[in-house]
Amino acid sequence: MEIVCPAGTPAALRAAVKAGAHTIYCGFADETNARNFPGLNFDRSEMRDGVAFAHAHGAKVLVAINTFPRAGDEVIWHRAIDDAAASSADAVILADLGLLNYAAQNHPDLRRHLSVQAAAANADVINFYAEAFGVKRVVLPRVLSVPEIAAINAETEVETEVFVFGGLCVMAEGRCSLSSYATGLSPNMNGVCSPASHVEYSEDQGVLDARLGGYTIHRVGKDESAPYPTLCKGCFNAGGKSGHLFEDPVSLNAERLIPQLQKAGVTALKIEGRQRSRSYVAQVVRNFRAAVDALEAGHPLPEGMLARLSEGQAMTTGAYKKTWR
Repeated sequence: MEIVCPAGTPAALRAAVKAGAHTIYCGFADETNARNFPGLNFDRSEMRDGVAFAHAHGAKVLVAINTFPRAGDEVIWHRAIDDAAASSADAVILADLGLLNYAAQNHPDLRRHLSVQAAAANADVINFYAEAFGVKRVVLPRVLSVPEIAAINAETEVETEVFVFGGLCVMAEGRCSLSSYATGLSPNMNGVCSPASHVEYSEDQGVLDARLGGYTIHRVGKDESAPYPTLCKGCFNAGGKSGHLFEDPVSLNAERLIPQLQKAGVTALKIEGRQRSRSYVAQVVRNFRAAVDALEAGHPLPEGMLARLSEGQAMTTGAYKKTWR
């Protein structure tokens, strides 16, 4: 199976390639991609150089243009598709119907992948995207179990890509309304989830409060790990009870499920983390490359060494085994 690795910087791209990633995904330094943070992403010359470096080492590059354009400003997103094609990218990752149509009409030879932001979670909608826009691969939402993924693959010829490690965006990707409400910036349109400028921390008698846009979303004791302050993983009070809405704020790690995902017909394993360091990227890629190579050779999977890289040093298989509430 193909390992698809994140790169938020040119240095991370080179580290991922050297660590054994088959494919890198990255984005331009603007609101056309869903990781639009200061200090991250690629300008046009960096993208051209990054693609050339990856190709010289036998790896591929996918350009994420996975936010939704504002009405009247489509030219920004169209230019990103044009520039990805000019950079010789191997594919673009798109969510918006209009952008898929633009790419199909203007760059028919540029491979098109469907972003997780499109939330395509059944074979009927996946086949629609393939028939209407020539989509070759779909990134599946993190709400499906392994048997559900197998059922989808039985009914479509489109390649499937699934997340196996990193942040566990909860739960219906492409609909990050809570964060937009709190900060005024949309992850789906501006590419900004929990922007740092809206995050505040305060400590009182050993208790740490995390606020986003003025809303308290976490409260942890001095011996507890403070998770990244996203509203989708926040702790809510409702009906006299307090708890997390879908899943505790920990990291996804489906490393041990790789054989099951292979049997389910999955084409590619995706690692989340374009905002992470090149050291993190290299270590995660080496682990997953070793696992995939062992599986191909018929050897037992190596023991994972990823626990200390996870959020709060705690991990879950998320919806793959439907253990969340």
